[in-house]
Amino acid sequence: MIFITLGSQKFQFDRLLKAVDALVENGTITEPVFAQTGYSDYQPQHFDFEPFMSREAFAEKTAQADIVITHGGTGAIIGAVKQGKKVIAVPRLKKYGEHVDDHQTQLLEQFTELGLICACDDCEKLADALQEVKATTYNRYESNTQTIIDSIDRFLNGRL
Repeated sequence: MIFITLGSQKFQFDRLLKAVDALVENGTITEPVFAQTGYSDYQPQHFDFEPFMSREAFAEKTAQADIVITHGGTGAIIGAVKQGKKVIAVPRLKKYGEHVDDHQTQLLEQFTELGLICACDDCEKLADALQEVKATTYNRYESNTQTIIDSIDRFLNGRL
C-alpha cells in the first residue's frame, strides 16, 4: 500500500494529489493508495483519503504502507524512515502557494545525501520516483538523540 501524508499545516498540496490521482487513473500505480490530505482543496477521485486522522489511524496506515509519499516536512519523513518505510518526498514550493518559502528543497537534499529517501522535486517525475524507490535499498535511520542528551548531561555536570 502507498500512504500519502501531507501534514497538518495550513497549506494545500493539490499538485501532489493530482499527480498521484493521474497515476492511479492511468494504471501506473496499481497498489492501493490512501491519503491524509490536510488542508488541500483537491479531492482525489481514484483513491481513498481523509483530510485529518487520529494518531492511531495515522499510525495504522503508516504501519500498513510499503511506500510513504509525503511533503518535505522533517517530522513526516523521520516518522516514516524510523519505521523502515521507503519514502518519496516532494517539496512544497512557494510559487504554488504551498509554503512561505522553499526550505523543504534544502531539507530533502540533506535526507537524500544521507541515503534515507527518494526526493522528487517535480510531480511530473513521480512515476520515475516510484520505480526508483521500489528498486533501491535505503540506509536505516540512526537517531542521535541519546548522543545529544549524553553530551548535554556531561556539560551540565562539568565533565566535558
